[in-house]
Amino acid sequence: MFTKEIMNTFSELDFAVYDCIINNRERVSSMTIKELGNLAHVSTATVLRFCKKSGVNGYSEFKIKYKEYLEGKRDALKDDGTTELQSFLKTINSEDFQSSISNAYGFLQNSQCTIFIGVGSSGILGKYGARFFSNVGHFSLFIDDPWLPVLQKLAENTVTIALSESGSTRQTVSIASQLQQRGSKLISIINNSNSVLAKMADCNISYHISEALVNERNVTTQIPVLYIIETLAKKLYNSSRQ
Repeated sequence: MFTKEIMNTFSELDFAVYDCIINNRERVSSMTIKELGNLAHVSTATVLRFCKKSGVNGYSEFKIKYKEYLEGKRDALKDDGTTELQSFLKTINSEDFQSSISNAYGFLQNSQCTIFIGVGSSGILGKYGARFFSNVGHFSLFIDDPWLPVLQKLAENTVTIALSESGSTRQTVSIASQLQQRGSKLISIINNSNSVLAKMADCNISYHISEALVNERNVTTQIPVLYIIETLAKKLYNSSRQ
C-alpha cells in the first residue's frame, strides 16, 4: 500500500503518522482521526494530508483500504528469481551499461582510496565491497555512520561508491554529499536511475531489477550489485598487473 513513490513524498510529520500506523496496525481501524493524531503527536489536518498522499480522499476511506491491505493476500515471492536475473544479464550487454562500467573504472583506476557507503542491506554489501577491493590490492574503506566527521583532507583522488537500492536513503545521501564536498568523486550503484544519488553522482550504474517487498521491507535481489562490485575490482586487479 505504501509504495516507494508514495513514501518519497512524505514529510517528517507524515513519517510520524506512518510509524504510528505501522506500530498500531491492529488498532487503526477502530481509532478516530483525533485519536490517531494524538498518538502520533500531529494535528488532524496532518493526518488528512497523509491520507491524501497515500492515495485516498479521507481518513474513513484510508481505514477501509488499510484494513483490506492487512487482510489481503500478498503476492508470493518468486523462488529462484530467474526472470529478474535474465533481465539483468540482458542489461549487462547494453552499450549504456558497459559505458557506465568503463566510466566508473576510469575514476577508480586513478584513485588512491575507495570509500564504500550504504545502510541496511546495502551496508552489508558495502562492507563486502571494501573487503573485496582490498583483497585485490586496492585500498578501500566502508562508512555507514552519517554522523562520522569527514576528514577535511581526503587522500588524493579519493572515490566514493554509494550503494542504495532506492537511491534516496537519507543517511547515504548525507554521507555522499559530505564526501563530495571534500573533493571525492561519487559513483552510485543503484536500482533507480532517476533518484537523488543518481543525479548527484559523477558516474551512475543502474541495474533495473523489479522491486520486491515483504511487509514494506525491501527484498529485491542484490546479485546485480555483487556482480558490479566484483567486475570493477577485477578490472582494477588486471590493470595493476600490466
